[in-house]
Amino acid sequence: MNRVTAKHLIERYFRQLTEGCGNRNCTNEFCASCCDFRPLDNNSAAAKALELFKVNAKLCDYHPSITSGTAPNTQLDSDMSNKDPSSSKEDFSDVHFLTENTVCMILTFCEGEGDYSALVRVIGRIFSNADALIKSFRKDEPKATENLDSCKPTDVDSKTLEKTSASSAAALPDESQSETDFCDITVDVNAVRRVYNRLLSIEQVEAVLVNALIYLTPNVELDLEYLDVYETNPDYLNIFIIVMENTNLHSPEYLEVALPQFCKAMSKLPVSALGRLSRLWSMYGLPHIRRMMETFQQLITFTVVSNEYDAENLVNDDETVVAATQCLKIIFYASILGGDVDVEHNEEDEEDPDSDELTLHELLGEERLYKKGPRIDPLEKELNIRTLDSIKPLIPFEDFINDSLNEVVEMDKDFTFFKVDAETKFSFQTCPFILDVITKNQGLYYDNRIRMYSERRLTALYSMVQGQQPNPYLKLKVRRDHIIDDALVRLEMICMENPSDLKKQLFVEFEGEQGVDEGGVSKEFFQLVLEEIFNLDIGMFTYDDDTKLFWFNSSSLETEAQYTLIGLVLGLAIYNNCILDVHFPMVVYRKLMGKKGTFLDLSDSHPDLYQSLKGLFEYTGNVEEDMMLTFQISHTDLFGNPVLYDLKDQGDQIPVTKENRQEFVDLYVDYILNKSVERQFNAFKKGFLMVTNESPLKYLFRPEEVELLICGSRKLDFEALEKATEYDGGYSKDSQIIKDFWETLHSFGEEQKRLFLQFTTGTDRAPVGGLGKLKMIIAKNGSDTDRLPTSHTCFNALLLPEYSSKEKLRERLLKAIMYAKGFGML
Repeated sequence: MNRVTAKHLIERYFRQLTEGCGNRNCTNEFCASCCDFRPLDNNSAAAKALELFKVNAKLCDYHPSITSGTAPNTQLDSDMSNKDPSSSKEDFSDVHFLTENTVCMILTFCEGEGDYSALVRVIGRIFSNADALIKSFRKDEPKATENLDSCKPTDVDSKTLEKTSASSAAALPDESQSETDFCDITVDVNAVRRVYNRLLSIEQVEAVLVNALIYLTPNVELDLEYLDVYETNPDYLNIFIIVMENTNLHSPEYLEVALPQFCKAMSKLPVSALGRLSRLWSMYGLPHIRRMMETFQQLITFTVVSNEYDAENLVNDDETVVAATQCLKIIFYASILGGDVDVEHNEEDEEDPDSDELTLHELLGEERLYKKGPRIDPLEKELNIRTLDSIKPLIPFEDFINDSLNEVVEMDKDFTFFKVDAETKFSFQTCPFILDVITKNQGLYYDNRIRMYSERRLTALYSMVQGQQPNPYLKLKVRRDHIIDDALVRLEMICMENPSDLKKQLFVEFEGEQGVDEGGVSKEFFQLVLEEIFNLDIGMFTYDDDTKLFWFNSSSLETEAQYTLIGLVLGLAIYNNCILDVHFPMVVYRKLMGKKGTFLDLSDSHPDLYQSLKGLFEYTGNVEEDMMLTFQISHTDLFGNPVLYDLKDQGDQIPVTKENRQEFVDLYVDYILNKSVERQFNAFKKGFLMVTNESPLKYLFRPEEVELLICGSRKLDFEALEKATEYDGGYSKDSQIIKDFWETLHSFGEEQKRLFLQFTTGTDRAPVGGLGKLKMIIAKNGSDTDRLPTSHTCFNALLLPEYSSKEKLRERLLKAIMYAKGFGML
């Protein structure tokens, strides 16, 4: 137990000994509210509190009688107890838990009296007491509008009863509204919603709910952390269900104290309880889930903007932000469960058998940093659902990203917590849904770089032991006119001899050309490899002129090694932070992450086939007679010849009918997206995993984000590039030639702008986060001249002479970008 928690417990014992719990019927001998308790002075109470803490003595729940906007007052309870019996009954002091009937009756009584003090005291007492709240609003209670007589107070006269019956319909929402059956819980959620709907319109009740939550949550947090109350009483979850139905939790009154404490308490729930909450909330529907999501998001944003964080004061150490993020995770999975999911169609992962031999990483004490196997979130495992299984969540993934948090999180520190100190420190990478792709890419960058440095250390160690020349890089020496053969031979040798070399930093050298690879040569290498492999004359891929996308050629004559090379290239591009000009449908990235292709994936990979099969689904006539389809399909091979394939044994003898068309479509899609290209895709995936198998890529990123990592963004914002550009060699943003340069560049067409990016950076795509994240440098390269502008793609640097006119600048720049190809061209 930490010091803060111990101090909190001792303070609770002290308050219990000096102020009591507020329950006039308390039987705890160590509570001032007990009739047999002997009063203690403060010094004696402090000593007794320490003694009770050591023996883990019983702690009472609070039973405060709260007036609007005030703290619990035990004197007020004492004064009430001195009243005559009839008046105490009107205070409803015999109400020990709430039902919809009870609230409706007390509310009507208070409206008749024109005084809400009795309702305020009851609400404050029940909502600040865990046991009372657990017993409240049970499913088996009679409906308020059906049977008000069953819960009337004994002292209410007949006129009050008439008034109650007459106004009950107005007091709560119409009972004829459709009810939702929330299984696996004992609390009546619909009743709670109706009660809140009425109570939150009363100002005094709103204030007392805030105070009650402030008193309730510290006790709940301690009970969950040290007493395992949920294991003994699963209905303890009712507290969180009831409180979260309060639609005003996002208001400023809660954000300061009440909601942060409540989030801390909720984060202490065991995983099984969090799973129950997530399943329950997934049935609530979009408006309720979005409200809860926005409540936690607002708390995170409010806390972040209200504090200052730096390398010493990390947001990871802010208990409120951490707890709210963990609560937001429950909503995130509820959104997935409540939307469209596909928990089937999973690719079988090839698992490497565990070796009994110690690796060098383990010998060097780095086994935690480089442990194999995919990371699995405990809540994800409890729910048996993955982010990858989501086809369409209730709430878009983008809505869970918190921009304020992403601005202050220190990813270098967060990465350390994620990889090494996960048991003692919180890392936001354990909740990747809250991070944008830019922030997650920073975490991936640190992971890749540290792995590169580790391989470099191991290489140095090997060379010292074996007396060989150290080779700290993944060196590829290739001929420009034989780039595929050279790369393939070299990478195949590395895969056979020492696959770990793939984790080293890539260093490319073109034979016969000068140049040190600091990023730019690698970019050109990737580009040339892709241009050749995706050449349609080779036949490895097919190309759709409408979608502008490539797909695996099922009848390709190329070896699996060629496809493995493409997978390696994609993996190395991510690993070395390079952007590739690759055009695959999204199903490729889903399959790389572990899913099989399904019918919905056809919409972008094979749109014509998708429309045909969709038409088959929607056809209302006689499918068998009108369409005359069988379970035998045909497609063309590499040479344009038709190839027949039976989806089932003797498929040509099985007609497609209205009854079996679903099976036909499933088998057809499975053949097109999975079986027909199984050989090619498995080789491709194998190459990709050779580089990324130990990376957190699969855990952190969704398929569409993996595509963004590999391909960059097609959206080019040159205004953002202008703002981010730096100047050197005597230029500044106010130099006349710089002004002319940007006016010229902004006047270019889309294709010319892409050529300029290709010329300057080595790729025509924007990096993750857009062109504003591209640190381009424009440096002065002499005075007026006829020489062309040049570039260092390694550093995203443009060397621009100070041309004498805007027209000459435009002419020289266009010529440079139109005819630039090959390293070292001036």
